[in-house]
Amino acid sequence: MCWSAGADLLVGSAVTAVGVAAVLRAGPGRRLPLAALPLLLGVHQLVEAGVWSGLAWTRTVWAVIALPLLPVYVPAAVWCATGRRSAAWFTALGAAVAAPLTLALTRRPVTAHPHGHTLDYAVGVPAAGLLLAGYLAATLGALLCSGDPRLRRLGAVLGAGALACGLLWRLAFVSTWCALAAVASVLLYDWARRPGRTSTAF
Repeated sequence: MCWSAGADLLVGSAVTAVGVAAVLRAGPGRRLPLAALPLLLGVHQLVEAGVWSGLAWTRTVWAVIALPLLPVYVPAAVWCATGRRSAAWFTALGAAVAAPLTLALTRRPVTAHPHGHTLDYAVGVPAAGLLLAGYLAATLGALLCSGDPRLRRLGAVLGAGALACGLLWRLAFVSTWCALAAVASVLLYDWARRPGRTSTAF
């Protein structure tokens, strides 16, 4: 999420363009799903511009991507790209996290309210702290255990960036998640354009 509708449109368009370039660089094959992640993140930002404008359906689309989709998509894409058995376990963890999140989305409408320079989403997720821990373990763990130095670097950057963005968001100072998505997209573009050596052992 960004700090305004205009910022979401600007950053979302840029990240989407990087995503298209990453997909073209990766070409067909098992690296394509992970290379397409920036495209998904860019669309997510563009959808949030609609949330700022008060469009009800965009709140649901935003939440579906952010909550049940990403904790499954990221480790599954790493698994597809690297063949690591650990990524399969992280995908299973992501699916376990996604199940109650999906259930929560079906039980009540998603609300979003401006709060400072952020949007405050309310979904009504049970055991939010436990699910957040599983969410981060699935997404970051798959990258950190990928066996690819560039993907491990991406995982480390995302972990540190998520901590900083989360603190700023909690303070309602400014939402900088879109900047983190932009950094992640550039790193994935770099990964997509030149294959690296990975181990498929673990």
